Amino acid sequence: MSAPAGASSPRLTLPDAAGTVVDVRAAAARVGRYDDLPYAARVFAENLVRRSDPAALPEALEALLRRDGTRDFAYYPARVVLQDLLGTPALVDLAGLRDALAERGGDPRRVNPAVPTQLVVDHSLNVDVAGDVPDALARNMRIEAERNAERFAFLGWARRAFRNVDIVMPGHGILHQVNLERLSPVMRQQADGLVFPDTLVGTDSHTTMINALGVVGWGVGGIEAESVMLGRPIRMSLPPLVAVGLIGERRPGVQATDLVLAITEFLRTRDVVGAILEFVGPGAAGLALADRATIANMAPEYGATAALFAIDDATLAFMRLTGRAPQQVRRVGAAARALGLWADDVAEAAYDRRLRFDLGGVGRAIAGPAQPHQRIPLTALRDRGDIAPRAETAPQALPDDGAIVIAAITSCTNTSNPRNLVAAGLLAQRAVARGLTRRPWVKTSFAPGSRVAESYLQAAGLLAPLEALGFGIVGYGCTSCNGMSGPLPAAIEQEIAARSLQAVAVLSGNRNFNGRIHPRVRASFLASPALVVAYAIAGTMAVDIEEGVLGHDRNGRPVRLADLWPDDAEVDAVCAAHVQPGQYVAVYEALEREADAPDVPAAVRYAWRDDSDYIRRPPYWNGALTAPFPAGPMRALAILGDNVTTDDLSPSGAILPDSAAGRYLIARGVAPADFNSYGTRRGDHRVAVRATLANNRLRNEMTPQHEGSWARIEPEGEVLPLFDAAERYRARGDALVIVAGRNYGAGSSRDWAAKGVRLLGVRAVVAESFERIHRSNLVGMGVLPLEFEPGTTRRTLALDGSERYAVEGYAEPSPPRGMLTLAIERRDGTRLSVPVRCRIDTHDESAMFAAGGLLPRIAAELLAEGVQP
Repeated sequence: MSAPAGASSPRLTLPDAAGTVVDVRAAAARVGRYDDLPYAARVFAENLVRRSDPAALPEALEALLRRDGTRDFAYYPARVVLQDLLGTPALVDLAGLRDALAERGGDPRRVNPAVPTQLVVDHSLNVDVAGDVPDALARNMRIEAERNAERFAFLGWARRAFRNVDIVMPGHGILHQVNLERLSPVMRQQADGLVFPDTLVGTDSHTTMINALGVVGWGVGGIEAESVMLGRPIRMSLPPLVAVGLIGERRPGVQATDLVLAITEFLRTRDVVGAILEFVGPGAAGLALADRATIANMAPEYGATAALFAIDDATLAFMRLTGRAPQQVRRVGAAARALGLWADDVAEAAYDRRLRFDLGGVGRAIAGPAQPHQRIPLTALRDRGDIAPRAETAPQALPDDGAIVIAAITSCTNTSNPRNLVAAGLLAQRAVARGLTRRPWVKTSFAPGSRVAESYLQAAGLLAPLEALGFGIVGYGCTSCNGMSGPLPAAIEQEIAARSLQAVAVLSGNRNFNGRIHPRVRASFLASPALVVAYAIAGTMAVDIEEGVLGHDRNGRPVRLADLWPDDAEVDAVCAAHVQPGQYVAVYEALEREADAPDVPAAVRYAWRDDSDYIRRPPYWNGALTAPFPAGPMRALAILGDNVTTDDLSPSGAILPDSAAGRYLIARGVAPADFNSYGTRRGDHRVAVRATLANNRLRNEMTPQHEGSWARIEPEGEVLPLFDAAERYRARGDALVIVAGRNYGAGSSRDWAAKGVRLLGVRAVVAESFERIHRSNLVGMGVLPLEFEPGTTRRTLALDGSERYAVEGYAEPSPPRGMLTLAIERRDGTRLSVPVRCRIDTHDESAMFAAGGLLPRIAAELLAEGVQP
């Protein structure tokens, strides 16, 4: 347990009665130079001084100041933010933990978040009604409420039953944008006047968007988030701290989306995986905060843990723009200067590495067809054979391969940025004035991340032209970016299937993994909102979007992108005139009035329903799931390639009737029209386990003749649906292993990618490397992550899945990052021993794994503590 926040630390008084801060420099001076620390390390140092046990502080502070990455320290984030697809299962787990504690003689009221926890419902909205329908917003929200009534009722119970839980119900925006515009104070203040940096973790990898405000935060899985919610620290060692110096000025017509796609491509080749990046230099200083937010948002796409911009005048200007109280703005400025967190104060910090990126070298681009870092400059499109220019298609006919069937202005990455949206609106205005329309086979939608976007677009007269092109507002949430694109018209789906067309989606999102955006889409491209509008007019990737003809105006004259693209001065003038603080104040005061409505008291324990397929009591305290790691051999459930994503491991999008989850729901009497999505049903483990490894684009190398969720039973060699194969192995009592390539578990921070494989019976994953969040989630669920030594792969070992596997040398508790042996017995009886590194990285993780995972460990600790609520 930590000492009370700031209880024994010397303080400095801020000017203008703004409060006090801990004197971090005085504490640090005993062991090192505070002024050499980068921004993130200064925030960690403040956290240590304010929260550490005084007896442990000197050693922890010394490790931090001397950049000793071999020693870990306790880090206490100030709050937790949740999106509903991962936040709802997290609250379901806490409700289940209350039951587990009560049934063992404990007090269930002790299961309660100890830090502020804020959940925003943003992932449940499906685009059932496209943006060309006038009442799409009302209809989609009504459908969302009907489909998710049980989930939303559970969230209502959780808000009343748990302390420190605030829930923003649907229709208000996307978590990260609401966090940026309202939830984060940048600096927090205790009742005794102590001011300290806002810090957080979130159950979404794009939590890093808040880094634009100078707030340290990153994505974690739901399992780790639950631990922080319950007051446990994150045990962490200092990651690499890398400065990215931004130089130059962006070229005319280049959007923040273009910048972040180029930065993502650049950083993907600079080995920043797991690092905390700090953007510095004149280029960073010259970026508006909304542009910084676009760049920080995509930190997971370039592999970084966080992507920080230090606090400066642009930070304070954004706070004023978004309606923060003047006293709070002054407090942030004063505290940042006192703590050495003002941008000028970290200019000479000592980083582990320095990189440099020229903003002036970036042009307009898209990224795809299946990874965010697959950047394609628009000038290079005409040279790509797969999207070479073709003759113009008849007005009503669906074109050949490359037909764009989804064009979506979506995601926190881009709809938080007024310049991006205003540019799209101005392009639409010019297109409508010329008589252009979207192609009829393109399903269009616009889902802002905040209601403020509607306010300033309406004020600028830009909402109507967007609506005229089919980009009416369909709701306020993640939608297509999260795979909630909704159904395509039946005739379009039939033609795609009949002709085996390579249908395409273009979206202003942050991810475009295979199968994510829509099951019928084969390629997805990320683009700025303005380019999304242009592509909806073109209707096909076969058009040279930079130089070619998008369409013809009323007089038959060709119209090109240059004829429609607004200049920067026009965009800036519209933003200056129509994006105003009063809009933010009005939107968020309405939200706060809704949140302040009186509540009816809730029962301490949730009343589970046996007939539910949305919310079910979780099984993680059952004896079978807390069994020791198996000493005997394991069978391979799947052998997978590189960059297996959490979308492969636990998709969020549409449930197909012939999938394992679809068949289960049909057997339960649920009609396919009422399936909702995989993500919305993660509160019921019986559905969610059937969604594991259920991506219809998955490639299991054990079943090369099949695409999708298939496995091969050994030793028989029979090919079955993957869930059925896992059940067959469970009936036999066989433990399972997954073998994979590099970067296993990339993408979203969804804990069900780990929960699901554990419930399938997987006890170990052996890969060439792991994504940071997913590795942590595996440990938290009692699944052992093992890493091949460099140069050793499934291919060099010629593994085909017929083998039996055993882990030798494992003992509990396991020393962090120790070497073990993977014993492999081939079908012919030959054996080999392969050294592997155990990726249990800290002593705390070792204790957690030995307990069977985080949730069993917390239950045991609560029973042992015997502390009254």
